[in-house]
Amino acid sequence: MSQRPLLNTYAQSLASTSPTNIRFLRLPPVDPPAPDDYQSSVGFLSLLIQKHTSHVRDALLQLTPTESTDSTRDSVRLAGLFVDMFSTHIIDVAAELSIPCYLFFASPASFLGFMLHLSQFDSEEELSIPSYKNPVPRCVLPNLVMKGNDGFSWISQHARRYRETKGIVVNTFEELEPHAVQSLSRDSKLPPVYPIGPILDLNGSAQWNPNPTQYKLIMEWLDQQPLASVVLLCFGSLGSLKATQVEQIAIGLERARVRFLWALREPPKSQLEDPMDFENHENVLPDGFLERTAGIGLVCGWVPQAKLLAHKAIGGFVSHCGWNSILESLWYGVPIATWPLYAEQQMNAFEMVKELSLAVEIRLNYRMGGDLVWAEEVERGVRFLMNDADEIRRKVKKMSEKCKIALMENGSSYSMLMSLIEELTS
Repeated sequence: MSQRPLLNTYAQSLASTSPTNIRFLRLPPVDPPAPDDYQSSVGFLSLLIQKHTSHVRDALLQLTPTESTDSTRDSVRLAGLFVDMFSTHIIDVAAELSIPCYLFFASPASFLGFMLHLSQFDSEEELSIPSYKNPVPRCVLPNLVMKGNDGFSWISQHARRYRETKGIVVNTFEELEPHAVQSLSRDSKLPPVYPIGPILDLNGSAQWNPNPTQYKLIMEWLDQQPLASVVLLCFGSLGSLKATQVEQIAIGLERARVRFLWALREPPKSQLEDPMDFENHENVLPDGFLERTAGIGLVCGWVPQAKLLAHKAIGGFVSHCGWNSILESLWYGVPIATWPLYAEQQMNAFEMVKELSLAVEIRLNYRMGGDLVWAEEVERGVRFLMNDADEIRRKVKKMSEKCKIALMENGSSYSMLMSLIEELTS
């Protein structure tokens, strides 16, 4: 997509560095959906993927052996077709071509349970969802559920089709979400669920760093900081905050007097664009902020988040609570302070704080472009994360060990992967 240069660069990087047994197929471009045909980002994405359905079918037909192509180099036996949570139109292609179809679910198992529960959605202030131990307050539900547009109907439609697949692979591991995984396994109408995680690309983003000079500066600065003394503030590749919110963060950080590394980005100019790095941070920060915090803090643009979380100087992470970011922080044993922005991130924050006791709460229900998180909240949350969250830090370190054990031979995720491979090759 021309509007997503970082995404395109990353895909090209994967294509050039992947093993020879992984092949990328490029589909012909399609015209985007007309603005009158959708009201939400999920509506746009769903219609866009629907437009690609025939191209996916043609690409699979070219790979599938026939009487005339059995001996050709490019023909293969297709053991399975994996679709993601918003690509359920492709299930029809798999059925037409008699290919076993599986769902890959990149969000937590708890949220999968929520998606499957949408048909029972009501207007209660708190919802009882089997994949959560505690009642889930409405204030942490995704915007798509709360807003009166086509988003709710689209995600409900996708969720209904999950049950048509032969299995669901979830990017989690049983030790992290035991209650959610067990609740899904008890659903007799659901295909087998395979928790095979954490699935992470811990090196990929650093390979396509758009600003190597900045990266070098950051790493040199971190090398000079004491062990676990720096809080990282990073809101993901798509995360950005309005100027009034940036001001409150700056005031809160200055008052907290903790070492910080802040990835600050300018909001995108249109819905399909990525946030951009500021040309000059001084234009959006309070007067004199950079000078007053020069001894303890560093403000920068886009960063390879996983590489920074791996650094020994990082001791805390103010995060948007994207599931991938949560898994990265757990992998490296870095505790989170929650600041969700969009999608299912509010529910991820709720799970981390209320269900699992693995994170510090700044906010659970913040939404990008919504009300302000005040400087006092930032100061309090960051101070607690860095100075007082000993029990949470201990639990996160323990979960970090479980992350790695899950992927080892005979670990829970390893065993699930072997079970899936056996199913695919039977």
